[in-house]
Amino acid sequence: MGILICGSLAYDSIMVFGGRFKDHILPDQVHVLNVAFLVPEMRREFGGTAGNIAYNLQLLGGDPLPMATVGDDGEPYLRRLDALRIDRRHVRRIEGSYTAQAFITTDLDDNQITAFHPGAMSASHSNEVPGDGGIRIGVLAPDGREGMLQHAAQFERHGIPFVFDPGQGLPMFTAEELDWFIARAAWVAVNDYEAKLLVDKTGRDLASIARGVRALIVTLGGQGSEIHADGRVLRIPAVPVQATVDPTGCGDAYRAGLLYGLDHGMDLETSGRLAAVMGAIKIEHAGAQNHAPDRDAIAARYAQAFGHRPW
Repeated sequence: MGILICGSLAYDSIMVFGGRFKDHILPDQVHVLNVAFLVPEMRREFGGTAGNIAYNLQLLGGDPLPMATVGDDGEPYLRRLDALRIDRRHVRRIEGSYTAQAFITTDLDDNQITAFHPGAMSASHSNEVPGDGGIRIGVLAPDGREGMLQHAAQFERHGIPFVFDPGQGLPMFTAEELDWFIARAAWVAVNDYEAKLLVDKTGRDLASIARGVRALIVTLGGQGSEIHADGRVLRIPAVPVQATVDPTGCGDAYRAGLLYGLDHGMDLETSGRLAAVMGAIKIEHAGAQNHAPDRDAIAARYAQAFGHRPW
């Protein structure tokens, strides 16, 4: 039995421009924009919501089952999952497509220009949540629109509690559809910007949304996170970091800690604290999947921040 992670597997091509976009993009000429940036530094990382969450759950000693799609170029990612001993039985190859890819250019002010090609992710509806009793808990992370709708219905049909984590996919859905997701989810997890967007689109405040689920989790970046449950708000502090290197994938690392806690019967405060530890460890490393602490190191980091070990 495992944790089913519905989301994407993606390649992130990250390029660094040694100047500032504002010096090359003229505000009065954006209607005829035609610019090129020399990017002598580039790296390609493994990413995607399902891949990132699964990676962090594996570090925690969890039992991740990513459910995602890859394209004809997906073999390196599949080999990586095998090397990490992450079960990929629910990863499907979509012939004639590329694996989802993000092309991110960053300037000296940490501004970013991103182009995202969904590729095989658009066929996520070709996967189906298994109803054989092998899934204890799930997460519905950003993925293809039809896939997210179908997988939520399948989670409900099979009686599997899941976290609704709409992320950057939130704008794809109407107010009625977002209410529909919330009505079926056990938990909702969003960052502060997504929380505002969720409130604006549904016309419901956070307290109203929280009343419809076991807990509403809102991450606040360097300000920590809040967990709305049972009519109260638990405030989880951010874990101090040695250096802020790269925020890419921090939200997925946080969600892995949260899922591990929920799956192992930890209370919401402990689950939130473990999530904060995972986010702090990730932000100290470049890329979404390059940090590699073992369970003892994670427990020690938790104890350093909160005065006791989580296990």
